[in-house]
Amino acid sequence: MTSTIELPLWLFVLTLLFAVITAASHLLFPSVRWFFRRRMERVVARVNDRLERPIEPFKLAQRHDMIQRLIYQPDVTRAVSEHAAEEGIPEAVAFETAKRYAGEIVPSFSATMYFGVAIRIARFLSRAFYRVRLTHVDEAALDAIPQESTVVYVINHKSNMDYVLVTYLAARRSALSYAVGEWARVWPLSRLIRAMGAYFIRRKSRNDLYRRVLAAYVRLATEAGVAQAMFPEGRLSLDGAPQDPKLGLIKYITDAYQPDGRDVVFVPVAINYDRVLEDRILLDSAAQGGKGFRARISVIVGFFFRQLLLRLRGKVHRFGNATVRFGEPVSMTEFSKDVQGDLAKPLGLKLMKQINAVVPILPVPLMSVVFETAQGPLTREEVGADFVARLAALPEGRAQFMRDAPDVAIESALKTLVGRRVLTESNGTFAANTDQAEILRFYANSIRHLVE
Repeated sequence: MTSTIELPLWLFVLTLLFAVITAASHLLFPSVRWFFRRRMERVVARVNDRLERPIEPFKLAQRHDMIQRLIYQPDVTRAVSEHAAEEGIPEAVAFETAKRYAGEIVPSFSATMYFGVAIRIARFLSRAFYRVRLTHVDEAALDAIPQESTVVYVINHKSNMDYVLVTYLAARRSALSYAVGEWARVWPLSRLIRAMGAYFIRRKSRNDLYRRVLAAYVRLATEAGVAQAMFPEGRLSLDGAPQDPKLGLIKYITDAYQPDGRDVVFVPVAINYDRVLEDRILLDSAAQGGKGFRARISVIVGFFFRQLLLRLRGKVHRFGNATVRFGEPVSMTEFSKDVQGDLAKPLGLKLMKQINAVVPILPVPLMSVVFETAQGPLTREEVGADFVARLAALPEGRAQFMRDAPDVAIESALKTLVGRRVLTESNGTFAANTDQAEILRFYANSIRHLVE
């Protein structure tokens, strides 16, 4: 008992390190976790007091617990057995694969990160880059959505700024849970996005086990009343025009819908910009058949930092208007009464139709239509007359801010397009630059279905 034992120094240090870790895990770490858990609960309580739709307990569950709950869902365990049989592998191996998929999908929502960091960043970036506008087709209809319903915001996809803009403008309503693609699985961006409550999806996955795990997660979140946001087009529009809906996430929701259960209310959301930050990248990708999209995280971060530096130096460099317009809500309960059979396709088509019907009409897209149809150079007076005539032809209530100040809208659009060399100015006349015809078409495409 009292004899001396000699140990190498490295072994003594290693033993001491393990002892410290063991003591901390049993004594210190539980207390630290309890402290931060209590702090988060207080933050959530304060946030819920001002939200129209409080944060659901589902979003606040421990990530490990949520993963365990997901992989032990009956439909997931059946999928594991089927996958093991199809691949000729042990069920334990298939189970670990399902667990890995669940780990990819399940977020780790932090109220402090979402409302203390993300909302502030979203507000700052939105206002730094654009003149932000929010309009409603019927705000009373949004306010009348029952509290017990699950709200799903269905959004057209114009830019990666969509996430930032909608997060900022929906901040008073609820904390949104986004479905984000594989582009966001880049460290450290992935950690931030996961903490905001977003869940990652493999958009092109053909793996049935993966799809069953994802479907189970979407079902659980929807049944729990989690406010969600999705982009049914699946990817950014490469030519600026509306796209056909991809039905994956919508089908997961419709397949799990129970008429006697919680109602799901879809809110169409249409976004448009005077300038899409990635417009040239998207056009390059379109020229390569949609396979050349290359937006490295270093390029994106560098762009944002340059713009922030300009703003901090007092050189405000906004890109015109960015407008979000909410359409008429669509209740799953009401919709299902008039549709027989599979709901996903007719619902997806209806939602995209409603989104496209309320796309905001902005100065640059409307000016792009003017010059796309022009038969040569136009004087300032001719530009103004054509622009105002097209504005007057719009339905009542559309583009009201331009109706109230058409000269301001005209000057803003001309300045933007001339500054980007999309238009050329010479001797008091304006003409489309033939080398930039694709850019002109890109912005005209965003509203073409509304003005022709």
